[in-house]
Amino acid sequence: MYGATLAEAEPWIESFQARLSEMLDKIQAKFPGGCEIYLADIYDPTDGIGDAPSVFLPDWPDGLAIHTRYNEVIRQTIDARANVYLVPLHETFLGHGSHCCQFWRSTYAADDPHYWYYENIEDPNDRGYDAIRRIFLNAILANCSLQLETGRNAVMNSD
Repeated sequence: MYGATLAEAEPWIESFQARLSEMLDKIQAKFPGGCEIYLADIYDPTDGIGDAPSVFLPDWPDGLAIHTRYNEVIRQTIDARANVYLVPLHETFLGHGSHCCQFWRSTYAADDPHYWYYENIEDPNDRGYDAIRRIFLNAILANCSLQLETGRNAVMNSD
């Protein structure tokens, strides 16, 4: 898909939406008693700028628009299901990509202005993986319907 225009990518995005919905439906069907699903959106190593050359890739004029559409599909799919929760990977990683040291940008993270990507760009580095673990755990804690009444002992003594 790299280098595609948004118009060229639309059929792939529609197919992604159908596959994602089907996958979530099949997962839910495996758990007739209910389940919770935590689904992350897609991070952007250009910090929302869309300048692929900043991550050593060829220019892709519609890259950011396509990325945005995929994240819209993920969020719409999540919104359509009461038991699926967003893990805000995109938002969390903004300010930790190719423009992480540019303090004048709105995405600049003064408390942690570090790069969170591995050298291949598509994978996080150790710091990025730590952030992923934290945001998944925080999303689970914020949304889990299995909240503990009085802490850990309530679960251990609930026979």
